[in-house]
Amino acid sequence: MNYNLPSHLSDMPIYKKAMEIIILSRSISTYLNQDLSYLDANGKEDNNIYFSGDIVQQSSNLAPEIINAERERYSDKKHKHLESLDKLTYRLYTNCKRLERSNSNGKDYLPMLRYELRKFRKLQHNWMLTL
Repeated sequence: MNYNLPSHLSDMPIYKKAMEIIILSRSISTYLNQDLSYLDANGKEDNNIYFSGDIVQQSSNLAPEIINAERERYSDKKHKHLESLDKLTYRLYTNCKRLERSNSNGKDYLPMLRYELRKFRKLQHNWMLTL
């Protein structure tokens, strides 16, 4: 993914962690989808399959929000990007917890993603203090 990065951003720990989370969430989602894509005896699909797509979508939006916050000059607009980043990480963490209750072998990898999200939150906090 190339978002026309400012030169210093690719070296920042928060950006690197966001990229790791994107890769991890995509891998987990692919694994989960194999188990969750089947229909049950009544012909219904597993509702958890939507949460697996949500973790990919939400994690994919982390890096652009970091870039937008870094590029923004005005504090009120910068604050909106930071708020959006907070919401994304909260929803991502919540959807991981929901998926851990799913009927899939892939759920065993979700604690690893949640652990990486906790590390991301610590980096996020430190990074926000520098903006």
